[in-house]
Amino acid sequence: MPLPTLKTKRFTHEHGLRITVQAPEPSAQNIIDHLCKITSLKYGDYDSVTFKTAAGIQQFRSLGSGRNAATTDAVEVPCIELSFFLENDAALAEQVIEEIYCSHPYEEPVIFVENCLRTLHIRGMDEGNPNRFWNSAPADWVPEEHR
Repeated sequence: MPLPTLKTKRFTHEHGLRITVQAPEPSAQNIIDHLCKITSLKYGDYDSVTFKTAAGIQQFRSLGSGRNAATTDAVEVPCIELSFFLENDAALAEQVIEEIYCSHPYEEPVIFVENCLRTLHIRGMDEGNPNRFWNSAPADWVPEEHR
C-alpha cells in the first residue's frame, strides 16, 4: 500500500525508512554512537533522535549452522528495541545497516527496515499553544537545559 501524500498548513512530511533493531540494552548506546558517526539521525530541528523501548524478552534457538552450537531449547535474552528515521537513501541505508552489523554483539541481529512517513512541524507555528511544555511549569521529564 503506498504511503499518503498529506496536504496541510500545520506540518510538512517526508518519506523515508524506519529502522528497528533489537539489542541487549547494554549494547544499544554503542550502536547509536557508531551510527552517529555516519549519519546525524536528524529529525527536524533536532539530531541524534532515537527511541529505545523498555526491556522485553527476545527468544531464539540456535540451529547450529552459524557460529554458535545448536541448542535444544529456545533461550531468552533481555533486549530493547532501538528505532530511528532514516532518509530515503539506499546507499545511506546500506551503510547504516552495515554499521549496525559491525557494532551489534550478535552474529544475526534482528533488524527491520520499513517504508514510513514522518511529519515535521513548521517552525514558529503554534508556539503559544498552552500544551507546549515551555508555556507551563516544567514537568519532571523536561531536560534542565530547556527549563
